[in-house]
Amino acid sequence: MFYFAYGSNLNHFQMSRRCKDSKFLKKINLKNFKLTFRSKYRAADIEPKKNSLVPGGLFEISKSDEKKLDIYEDYPVLYKKYYFIYYGKKVMTYTMVKKTKFSYPTEKYLNIVKQGYKDCKLEKKYLKRALMF
Repeated sequence: MFYFAYGSNLNHFQMSRRCKDSKFLKKINLKNFKLTFRSKYRAADIEPKKNSLVPGGLFEISKSDEKKLDIYEDYPVLYKKYYFIYYGKKVMTYTMVKKTKFSYPTEKYLNIVKQGYKDCKLEKKYLKRALMF
């Protein structure tokens, strides 16, 4: 199955530890969404926003990887699954259930995300924009 990462799971080292079967395929953009950070965990989330985009990493994951991600993402309590079609392929990602107000991420978490942006060769401007609140 295909999985779209946009937060800490962009980090290749973290993904390889968490999901041993995962394969990074390429960077892609999720259109009409924006990146934000929220909840008591101050973690990444996406929300609909016209004419905006969220850069991320497209991974191929196994069923057992998906189960591990479900546990890590506290599915279905903290995150729910969101599906979209990318060039005819169904792609899964997670989005927070409760849309609380913006909350600046911890330095540790943000550094993991920044490394993920490097690993996937994503444009940092989208991350910077999400942090300007």
